[in-house]
Amino acid sequence: MTAAERFHNLPEEKKERILSVASDEFSRKGYAGASINSIVGQLGIAKGSLFQYFGTKDGLFRFVFSHALERVKDNLRVVRDNASRKDLSSRLQDTLLAGAWFIRKHPLLYRLYLQLLTDDTIPFRNDMLLALRQYSFEYIRSLLDDARRRGELADHVELNRAAFMLDAVMDRFLQAQAVPHMDAGLGLFDGDISDIRAWIQDLVRMMLSGVEKS
Repeated sequence: MTAAERFHNLPEEKKERILSVASDEFSRKGYAGASINSIVGQLGIAKGSLFQYFGTKDGLFRFVFSHALERVKDNLRVVRDNASRKDLSSRLQDTLLAGAWFIRKHPLLYRLYLQLLTDDTIPFRNDMLLALRQYSFEYIRSLLDDARRRGELADHVELNRAAFMLDAVMDRFLQAQAVPHMDAGLGLFDGDISDIRAWIQDLVRMMLSGVEKS
């Protein structure tokens, strides 16, 4: 039986507890500062058990990150499928709103992403960030592809560059809701959801139509 199989055979409640404690430890202390002893102490299990499940500290972090990434993907799939008949503006707004709710519902998982952005001690950090950015880019590109087929986009719009721009703005907007210094004093950090909705509407309008006087 592999390590992954041993973990997956555990009761669901125990699996969620292990992932929650490990996510908290890594997101608060960083990869280098995170302690396996602290994790097993909080869980009340033997260190050997954790190594049986994940092999190494690196294996544990990669598993926790992969789990978080799958949660994000599941969230985006639901948004994409539920909004398949909507126009591009509505789909982008739904995506950003889903991201805002995800941060509120899964703060540990989002903090793990923020840790990954800044902590260069994490093994395979570049590979993990590349996988995440590629998925985000491809998701947005798929929305643009649908919009082009429907005739919503001007012919001169280059879709890869448009997807890159949208991805960058949307990611920065979500970070501002979770990190005080990324907020720039605009009230986005831990902001009221009604204000966040208004921001989303204006951001999407500006991203799609621009800010220059016509």
